[in-house]
Amino acid sequence: MEYMNDLGQILSVTMNDDKTVAYLQFLKKDEDFSCTADTLHHFLRGEGVKYGIQEDIVSRFVLNPKEYFFSKTPIAIGVEPVQGQDGSIKYSVPLDDEEQQIRPSESDDGTVDFKDVTRLNNVRRGQIIAELIPPVAGSPGMAVTGEQIPCKDGKPARFKVGKNVVLNSEQTAMYAAIDGLVTRTDKDKLNVFPVYEVNGDVDYSIGNIDFVGTVVIRGNVLTGFRVCASGDIRVIGGVEGAELIAEGSIEISGGIIGYNKGLVKAGQQVKSSFIQDGNVSAGEDVVVTQSIMHSNVRAGRDVICRGSRGLIVGGNIQAGERVTARVIGNPTSTATSIEVGVHPELRNELLELRQQLKDQMANIDKTEKALTLLDQLASMGKLTPDKVAMRSKLNLTKKSHYQELDEIKERMLYIEKALEETGNARVDVLKMIYGGSKIVIGRYTKYIKEPVSRMSFYYTEGDISMSAYV
Repeated sequence: MEYMNDLGQILSVTMNDDKTVAYLQFLKKDEDFSCTADTLHHFLRGEGVKYGIQEDIVSRFVLNPKEYFFSKTPIAIGVEPVQGQDGSIKYSVPLDDEEQQIRPSESDDGTVDFKDVTRLNNVRRGQIIAELIPPVAGSPGMAVTGEQIPCKDGKPARFKVGKNVVLNSEQTAMYAAIDGLVTRTDKDKLNVFPVYEVNGDVDYSIGNIDFVGTVVIRGNVLTGFRVCASGDIRVIGGVEGAELIAEGSIEISGGIIGYNKGLVKAGQQVKSSFIQDGNVSAGEDVVVTQSIMHSNVRAGRDVICRGSRGLIVGGNIQAGERVTARVIGNPTSTATSIEVGVHPELRNELLELRQQLKDQMANIDKTEKALTLLDQLASMGKLTPDKVAMRSKLNLTKKSHYQELDEIKERMLYIEKALEETGNARVDVLKMIYGGSKIVIGRYTKYIKEPVSRMSFYYTEGDISMSAYV
């Protein structure tokens, strides 16, 4: 029997809480029940179901209603709303992984460098720091009643702008305004600071430092560690046998005890209270207030040691222009070498070139001997094809050796001429220079045999002259 108007007495329609599913269920079992698809559609609309009716279920229900006597059947399915995703910030430098910041580095072969534990968030001016990931809009749902189910759109993320950072015109990317260290401060502001401070010693807890700005160390730098800075380095304590390299200047309040290890090298000045058993190099001046003892010191311009002690004893001091000290050497005639009048790099390059010249002459000699032997074989008609190829190759090698030899000689001549230009070069002794000291100005050398007080040494007329220091 087909039911028309009284389906509500046989069937019921229920919905879930958000009305995204409608369920059809028999209220009572009736073996004679039957209906058409149109009748069922009409009933469902009367019950408020207007969207998402499952036509395959309707067809199956109409053909065999008995199959659904004891089940609750989803007859209509709506669309769940999709909530939007909030925007986010994508960082180009690691900021949150603090564990990684203090973990020793491991090389490909598995060895671990326990000194390489500090990896700073270095950035260069103009480098991107972070960019905004836009939010994703939500998608509304649809209830089986035909009503739209609202959704929430994602909220946009916003930069919290700190110091020395800039945004692009679209306000979607953040860039460094200076070279420095990316740091997150209170209220999650992103900053780029030009100074990195260590409130203690550079030891295994800090590790090696490589920073694009200025480094301030409020303790000591221990033996074996390395501090590199694109700006300046300032050490409130002392420096042991460590490596300090700065493109700017280096200032060490506590002095250097190098143990003949490590290197302190600055593009501009090195200032220290004292240097003992150290290796120091400066593009401009090395300024010491107390003493330089048994050290190798190079300065592109001046080495100045004129404090209350002002002592230089032992080692080798090289300066492009001038060395000034209160005392040079000591009464026990400790060998002390003072070289002025040329950039130390040129003098050392000349030594290397002389060795290269010697090596190149030896190479040419070997090549000449091999060619002589091959020429003898050729005159006897015993030159095999492989020997012909060898002779051709050796002739090319010989030509290359002579070309390199000419280049070495040309460079040596240039440096030797530079050594002659010693007009500004001088060594000023404010108090005393002792025997055992050696003054080198340009290509000329003067050995000090007896103590001399208050004297200036300079080059004039093919020799080193001296006159009373004024």
